[in-house]
Amino acid sequence: MRRYTLTAALWEEGGIYVSKCPEIGVASCGETPDRALAHLREAAELYLENAKVLGLTDDIVPALRSPRKFTTTFEVSE
Repeated sequence: MRRYTLTAALWEEGGIYVSKCPEIGVASCGETPDRALAHLREAAELYLENAKVLGLTDDIVPALRSPRKFTTTFEVSE
């Protein structure tokens, strides 16, 4: 069993906390930031298990194994 360090983006939306993992495009939510992160962890684990069974991990392995990950914010205009 391999272990990966993934990133999570969390934000509040209408009283619920949304969490998203950009490396694999999985999202979840929860009543608190901690619950949203716990639900995201579970969703990511299920996603990775299914991707392995279906042979779809080749496309995501570089992002999973990357030792350098960065998060930031930026502004855009519409």
